[in-house]
Amino acid sequence: MSDEPAPVRIIIADDHPVVRTGFAALLDTQPDFTVIKTATDGDEAVRLCGELSPDVVLMDIRMPGLDGIEATRRLTAGGADKPRILILTTFDLDEYVYDALRAGASGFLLKDVSAERLFDAVRVIAAGEALLAPAVTRRLISEFAQLKPSADVAPASRLTGLTPRETQVLRLVAEGLSNPEIAARLVVTEETVKTHVSHILAKLALRDRTQAVITAYETGLVVPGSRGCG
Repeated sequence: MSDEPAPVRIIIADDHPVVRTGFAALLDTQPDFTVIKTATDGDEAVRLCGELSPDVVLMDIRMPGLDGIEATRRLTAGGADKPRILILTTFDLDEYVYDALRAGASGFLLKDVSAERLFDAVRVIAAGEALLAPAVTRRLISEFAQLKPSADVAPASRLTGLTPRETQVLRLVAEGLSNPEIAARLVVTEETVKTHVSHILAKLALRDRTQAVITAYETGLVVPGSRGCG
């Protein structure tokens, strides 16, 4: 048997044929990727995912019928074995990106992205990591958290199961620090930080780092627009 890992299985959902075929052609140039299907709208994406169980879905937000936000919500409901969703957007601060992230997406990608960044993004998402770089995390989530009405704020009691150290790590993650930066700040090893992050995700039933950042803002652990320790 070969020791080579199985290729990342990808579905691309976008109502524009040029986007679908362009991304599919690029991704298929990589030996560790295979585009198994493309979808023209959210309904087709949900159906294909149910039939084919892809690892990653590149999801446009604005599509006829079922849009990318609701499709993402349906696809990510029910556990960590669901596909990772990478949102495709035209603008780096699209007003809908925050809602898509809250719906369960693991990150976002501009449609005019370079080939190398596209490949990196898919690999990051497939590995179970959040796509957003620390600096982008701080800017993006701060911007969109300010747009949400107070009724959407989650109760702070949701965090009561975390230890003081885990709460501290979550705050630093949400403020945009990377694992090495958190390790340096807390004078611990990077492996210790990774363990804390894993415990945070498990305790809060979150899929990845992006969802942890959103939870930190929605519970008031980090105040939108503040720089805090970061």
